[in-house]
Amino acid sequence: MELKEVLRFADDKVFSKTGKHLDDLQEAILKEVLQGRKYATKIAQDRDCTEGYVRVAASELWKILSDVLGEEVSKGNVRAILERAKFYNHSSAIGENYGTVNHNVNICQERARSLTKPQNSQQTPKQLHIDLGDAPEIFTFFDRTSELSTLENWITGDRTRLIALLGISGIGKTTLSLRLIDQIKTQFDYVIYRSLRFSPTLDATLTNLLQIFSQPSEIPQNIETKISQILDYLRKYRCLIVLDDVQMLFSSGQLAGQYKTGYEDYQLFFKLIADVCHQSCLILNSWEKPREIARLSKEDRPVRCFVLGSLGEAAKEILRSENLSDEETWETLIDIYQGNPLWLELTATLIRELFGGRVSEFLQCEMPILDESLQFQLSQPFGRLTPAELAVMVYLANQAEPVAVSECFNKIPYSSSAIVNAVRSLGNRFLLDIIEEEKITLFSLNPVLKQYVKTQYS
Repeated sequence: MELKEVLRFADDKVFSKTGKHLDDLQEAILKEVLQGRKYATKIAQDRDCTEGYVRVAASELWKILSDVLGEEVSKGNVRAILERAKFYNHSSAIGENYGTVNHNVNICQERARSLTKPQNSQQTPKQLHIDLGDAPEIFTFFDRTSELSTLENWITGDRTRLIALLGISGIGKTTLSLRLIDQIKTQFDYVIYRSLRFSPTLDATLTNLLQIFSQPSEIPQNIETKISQILDYLRKYRCLIVLDDVQMLFSSGQLAGQYKTGYEDYQLFFKLIADVCHQSCLILNSWEKPREIARLSKEDRPVRCFVLGSLGEAAKEILRSENLSDEETWETLIDIYQGNPLWLELTATLIRELFGGRVSEFLQCEMPILDESLQFQLSQPFGRLTPAELAVMVYLANQAEPVAVSECFNKIPYSSSAIVNAVRSLGNRFLLDIIEEEKITLFSLNPVLKQYVKTQYS
């Protein structure tokens, strides 16, 4: 049988079962295998990706074909199975409408089914399995009703597979994600929280996760097989997995979102979570935006990015819980400290200890005052900046008004390209305020960051 016929037959069978055509990578893998070639190295070179990525994609392809054709498919038997299936289906009008179908259709079978009725397989646990690992205990939660509603809709309504929950350190990402877990946990078979604060390799993280689903003796040694096994569980069960402190996977002294050497496989893993059909959701908490998120979070893909901002009016509950006085001045205090829960808690403790809880007296000082603990918190993201980023921060800290990027070119001793990349990176670290004014984008620092820069770098 002609190679082109086999490829067309495979594509038609997959589309008739899943509503989705083979993509370019899957076609390339199938083409090489059908011709008896070693596909991984060649395709990886042609597409500028890792061999591991190609092997995982191939493993997913064999699973799809196995499901479509009703028997176990591998690279060793795929041609024989396809030719046999083609022979037995010869009388049907296979490919009759080939070329007239809308090739932009992109329906994930798991997502389509989930919109009507939850699919509970026989393997689904009879009761919810929750493993929060080293998650901190949440004693207080201040109103984030709107944020919770949006995230819940994305997860349970839109069946989003990958969510990046982003925002500056202290803004409340961990607290929000744990409250979200508590709110929607009954809609899942497995709920898992893990922190990446100690920068575990992907292999270590996958091993840790697989131990929740299977016995240690059943966990494979090969990382590609581990990824494939995790994806199997995400298809088999409805899982909600939160990975916190994702910024610890990124390098210091590099532009935002640059993975440390040896951690690049995480990028492949997150992309597969977004691309491969399954019924689960992975949430990434980070105060540094992963680079792949911008490319993945498009309207037609099950990926979303949520930037967490000020607590707003709800921040008054923090000041109330600290027994501060002068409530009429609280909004001023909240504005100065950007409605950041951690910044306000640390400052409220300072006010209580040194000013007897009197906010009015505290505000008579030159604002903002940075508590030692707050300075330590800010030192962590600042310690990761490149020299060009730090130069931009110092320049902005000394400007009375917001400025456009072009105004920095002759004022900072770096090339225009370096400055543009630095500003973009600072935005991905959530260290800049961005203002749109009369079709011009302007940048500035909030009062807390401006004071920190002046204190530490002037």
